[in-house]
Amino acid sequence: MSKKRIVVLYGGRADEHPISCISAASVLNAIDTDRFEPIPVGITKDGKWIVNGEDPRGWSLDNGVMPEVTITEGSKMVVLDVALGQDGFFAQNGNELESLGHVDAVFPVLHGPYGEDGTVQGLLEMMDVPYVGCGVLASAACMDKHYTKVLLAAAGIPVAPGITLDAREFDAATEFASNGADILARVQAANLKYPLFVKPSRAGSSFGVTKVEHEGDAAELAAAVYEASKHDWRVLIEQGIEGREIECAVLAAKPGDKPRVSWPGEIVLDRRNEGDDQFYDFDSKYTDAQASHVEVPANLPKETLERVREIAAKGFTAVDGAGLSRVDTFVTPDGEIMINEINTMPGFTSISMYPKAWDATGLPYTDLITELIEGILR
Repeated sequence: MSKKRIVVLYGGRADEHPISCISAASVLNAIDTDRFEPIPVGITKDGKWIVNGEDPRGWSLDNGVMPEVTITEGSKMVVLDVALGQDGFFAQNGNELESLGHVDAVFPVLHGPYGEDGTVQGLLEMMDVPYVGCGVLASAACMDKHYTKVLLAAAGIPVAPGITLDAREFDAATEFASNGADILARVQAANLKYPLFVKPSRAGSSFGVTKVEHEGDAAELAAAVYEASKHDWRVLIEQGIEGREIECAVLAAKPGDKPRVSWPGEIVLDRRNEGDDQFYDFDSKYTDAQASHVEVPANLPKETLERVREIAAKGFTAVDGAGLSRVDTFVTPDGEIMINEINTMPGFTSISMYPKAWDATGLPYTDLITELIEGILR
């Protein structure tokens, strides 16, 4: 049997560019090369698609350097012919176009805007090319935390209390300081309890997220909204939930499959034991291996773990999920479970929850990649 040829997309225009690069490195190093022929296609930060750039298989975060897709001496621009579909991938060689050959499927290992938000998914739909992951609607809705909450609430799934702001209304010249009283009034009207988490609606990997702890401090609140607005004009202010963040890996590799859910896992923030008031920020996720570790299954009663799995599957279905997603929940001390967010292309780095959760549930990393790809092949 001939190998199926799989384009692995990585990089991209989003802030999560380096994390996509590391995720792709992990996928390319683990993919079953007896079954698949991977075709790495990098996307630069300004949106250029290339082949034959720096080999991503050698990238890691161990040295603290953030990798980046760049145009090198040997790289070639990728040109797409939408009308040719799976045969529409070309590399530009001077004035000539060289076919990259028939492409059986695409694995878009892209995080954040311009990759995880339905844009690439829509392009591949137009080309009629099979791809791993959620479709256009789920990708777009789950990239936007505001609309994720709207869909989940409509399905009867509890979500954290919060409000959504349009930062375009505020005075950027004062870094929103002149709007502090108005923002505070909106928080008070919604009866949100502190601490608050202020976050951009359409960004991932904890970019632009600020914890606001001082009740009634309009200046602190305005500064947090301004920081979030650097990433998106739509800004969420959410009530901090007293509870544990428990994450589930959801898998529905074939169209129409009933979602399967891993054992729930938990990111344990190790420095909290040292008295550090820490939350799961970008450094804790990716650059500081001493900041946290993954525990699967989470240290909770089995009955609670099963309820988390049920709610994760229900949330995945509510947003029309497909392929894979990581569903992040809160479990409060009194046993209430609510969904925080849904990541439709969760991280695949060596310390990421999604592959670790499936590995602990009995599905090793390489087999997981194989199932995801084979599920959408024609």
